[in-house]
Amino acid sequence: MVEHKHSVEQQYEDQLRGSSDGSGITAYVLHRAKPHLPPWLAAGGLGLAGALGSLQWQGSAAAGVGLTLASVALTGVTWWAGKATGQQRRLHSAITVAAGSAWLTGACLAGPLTGPLPDLYLMGGPALALSWNIRMVLRRNVDGAPTGSTDKGLLEKVGLARAQIGATSVEPNRVTAKMLLEAGEQTNDDVSKVLPRLASALDLPTSAVRYLGDPGSARRGELVIVPEDMLAQVADYPGPSSLGGSIAEPLVIGRYDDGSPLVLWLPGDPEAKRNATHVLIAGGTGSGKGETALNLMTEILSRRDVLLWVSDPKMFQDFRPLLPGLDWAAEGGPDTEVMVEAIKTVIPARTRWLGAHGYRQWIPEAAQRQTATNQTCRPDGSPCGCAGLPFLVTWMEEAANTLRLMGDDAFTGIAQEARSAGVSLIVSLQRPSYDQMSTSTRASLPSVIALGCDPRDEGFSLPDTVIDAGAHPGAWGNRRPGYCYVVSPGIREDRYPSPGRTFAVPHTALPTLEALAAWAQRHGATADPITAGAASAVAGQNYTGRPTTGGEPTPRPAADEEGPGMEAESHGLFTDPEDMGIDPEAELPDDQDGDDTPMWESPGHKPSPAEARELFARALDDFETAGQMVVGPKDFMDWCDRHNLSRPWVSERLKEAALDGRLEPTSATGRWRIVPSLMAA
Repeated sequence: MVEHKHSVEQQYEDQLRGSSDGSGITAYVLHRAKPHLPPWLAAGGLGLAGALGSLQWQGSAAAGVGLTLASVALTGVTWWAGKATGQQRRLHSAITVAAGSAWLTGACLAGPLTGPLPDLYLMGGPALALSWNIRMVLRRNVDGAPTGSTDKGLLEKVGLARAQIGATSVEPNRVTAKMLLEAGEQTNDDVSKVLPRLASALDLPTSAVRYLGDPGSARRGELVIVPEDMLAQVADYPGPSSLGGSIAEPLVIGRYDDGSPLVLWLPGDPEAKRNATHVLIAGGTGSGKGETALNLMTEILSRRDVLLWVSDPKMFQDFRPLLPGLDWAAEGGPDTEVMVEAIKTVIPARTRWLGAHGYRQWIPEAAQRQTATNQTCRPDGSPCGCAGLPFLVTWMEEAANTLRLMGDDAFTGIAQEARSAGVSLIVSLQRPSYDQMSTSTRASLPSVIALGCDPRDEGFSLPDTVIDAGAHPGAWGNRRPGYCYVVSPGIREDRYPSPGRTFAVPHTALPTLEALAAWAQRHGATADPITAGAASAVAGQNYTGRPTTGGEPTPRPAADEEGPGMEAESHGLFTDPEDMGIDPEAELPDDQDGDDTPMWESPGHKPSPAEARELFARALDDFETAGQMVVGPKDFMDWCDRHNLSRPWVSERLKEAALDGRLEPTSATGRWRIVPSLMAA
């Protein structure tokens, strides 16, 4: 509107400069005078009304009574009608009506030219008209600073009567107005507290009204109103936004309530001054975490320079179509313990490589084959030729399960150190409360996708400043699946309290997901020697990398998920003879020549100390062969019963094995990581 007004004025100024006969000047003057004419026309009309009224009612006592009552009533109505406006406008209007109606009454009864009435008209009429002209001139916002509220009644209702509304911008389904609060009387916190009442006054949902305070002032900010909930209409998953692009490009996971795309970034960008980030996905049951994860996971898999490791205790119920595209998949339990320990080992290996090749943080060029000279790799000064280092995303789905297993500090070291290594940690759980996740871990997850939750849990997901600005995921609960707030580096801060909604992923999208996984299998990044080597050194055969043609990584079920047949196949020495179909009541066969099985390997035999140590060493080998690379005393309970050994004895042997280099301690007390036999040797 302001731009249109300026363009019209410019046309008249152009006409003024281009006219030689004076018509341009006349048009320009009339244009500028139009807004100021109404008070003068009213003054002229008042004089004409007084002259005509005197012809009808001059000298009439009854007319005097009627005109006096009408004047008082009109002044009272003006005062009453002005309560929805500012105090100054209300008073100014009432005085104008009272003065005008009093003069009109006198003119009608005595004649407009009687006594002082002509002088009062000639002096008072122009004075009142000019007072309204001055008010109009002062109302113009020449400097763009707030000069007065356009709806004092609305602000007065919510306790902000002295606040001023300034420049307002109108976009499709979004109105943004600058606010200036009363100095020394009001602060930005006062506006945040009345946002629900302001939404009530506008008959809008609470999430439709937000306030973003100016970081440089305690009484300035922007009030944002989104009148229509465009998120009520579900938008289906449209497919990857940048198939074959870099992971450094924005990941599109949905849309905001004004229709703009909902995006976030994982790697940092030194040119844009954006930090790399880890992400927390939090939301109650039924809030849409699964579809949110699918949106983000498919965007990651559609990029050419990234590896994705995923742990999902729910056996990849939601993500099974994507398994062929994953570089590593674990179904919780000991396998996730191994993955966590592998990530810890991978981080220093990757930071060492990045530093040696001159990268202070991961950038897309690091994923390409290195062609620059590097004294660390090629002391002779020849081109390096090292394979690139893809970005690594480690995803912990239903992380509460892993945190219960490994302790609430399981991810703290990773979250604090991984970003500089080109590793991003994504943690998804229902309630990131302090009894599940340590405060150190939570503080190291700078980005959050906050879905619907219990109102009491909002503070666990979102920063207080975002909640104060009007973000309330607790208002959705599980009634608005996919509705979310996203706080992440690279997103404008005024977007933080703006709700978005992730794309819906219906069953009809299954072929698209499978095709995307197949594309990632053929064209996605493969593990570099640094990452693969560090992971294999910890996980052994548990880490095989993503197959490049056909098949999919087959996650080994957690130990407590294995059936009897699987146990008999994989546990070797831990298999009970009865499970093998052996009749314990049958007579034992006679010893045969050449039967060299030691007696101490037989169940029920009490082994000597030397025999027990050899049995323990073979047990560790069996665990490694079965792929269970993290063990503790509880994993040996059946084994101890079978060989008449105690649990404290096993605990002592675990410590001895750690001293010998066969085991390494993990972050969880009483849990040990098996060092692969070749590495131990």
